[in-house]
Amino acid sequence: MLNGSSFGRRLVITTFGESHGPGLGVVLDGLPPGLAVDLGAVQAELDRRRPGQSAVTTARREPDRVEVLSGLVDGRTGGTPLALLVRNQDADGAAYQDLADVFRPGHADYPYAAKYGLREARGGGRSSGRETVARVAAGAVARQLLAAWGVTIRAWVSRVGAVAGTRVDPAFIEQNPVRAADPGAAAAMEAAILEARAAGDSVGGQVEIAAEGVPAGLGEPVFGKLDAALAGALMSIGGVKAVEIGDGCALAGLRGSEANDALDEGGFRSNHAGGILGGISTGQPLRVRITVKPTASIALPQATVDVEGRPRTIAVAGRHDPCLCPRIVPVAEAMVALALLDAWLLQRSQRPEGWPAPPPWTGRGPEER
Repeated sequence: MLNGSSFGRRLVITTFGESHGPGLGVVLDGLPPGLAVDLGAVQAELDRRRPGQSAVTTARREPDRVEVLSGLVDGRTGGTPLALLVRNQDADGAAYQDLADVFRPGHADYPYAAKYGLREARGGGRSSGRETVARVAAGAVARQLLAAWGVTIRAWVSRVGAVAGTRVDPAFIEQNPVRAADPGAAAAMEAAILEARAAGDSVGGQVEIAAEGVPAGLGEPVFGKLDAALAGALMSIGGVKAVEIGDGCALAGLRGSEANDALDEGGFRSNHAGGILGGISTGQPLRVRITVKPTASIALPQATVDVEGRPRTIAVAGRHDPCLCPRIVPVAEAMVALALLDAWLLQRSQRPEGWPAPPPWTGRGPEER
């Protein structure tokens, strides 16, 4: 990582812009030349993240139309930095005028002031969730390249507050405003979000991500582990407070005989490890879960202090998501895509010939060998 606004090693993305500035964008440096980029597919991902989609999201209205500033030649990457821009069209800083001299509970106001000596009060500036529009644009490009190599990435909301889903129906995810994968839990999740909003409050939850078609061999030993890269990518999303790979925290309650993924002639018999062992992909589906805190901006009165340390009571006005999870789904997919593509390009630079490698077993039984 080069600095606080950049991510990646072989493929480096740098995002820029603020929630209430002219716009936000991203520069992707390290893309191979000659790769076709479907801007319609990029726009489709931005539309999934776009605010104002339903009663469970913020009321801010942004078209989030993507513009290409550089890096494409006749629809293909030129090998030079690809720069994408999304302009802000519905920014309204009036709701933040009374908050310019106070620290909002649960926000980055105080640590930003401590780090930089100043902060952007309008929407939190770079700490705003609006920053993720740039990540989704970059991730949409990464997803296209990965898809050409057979990799698919899908995320869904698995929990909202106390309501947890137990089924995963991929076809249902984009058919409900919560982006739940369990048809039997979606309505209760939506009700929990609307109840929190009506009370002037917010609610947290969990999002699960699955990546299939990932070949064995991605990731670096020791400090460059694939699971470390994925955790860093996902923890960089505002509001994410925990990342679990595979069975995650549940592994604390198992014995080694239960947690180990045994192998036979056909491959792994289970996937408790979530597709990563020793920091390197095994060729199994990647399984990741993130825990998302309740939205910090709420309309209820909260105790805080101003920049002089004097006690204040505030209620945060403006347009905010009562639950971050539905709109974090495409953001989580984007960050996983960027982490995987970065690892893929690094691996290809190390083994340009003969990779991906086949598994060490043939898939046939011993009698067939």
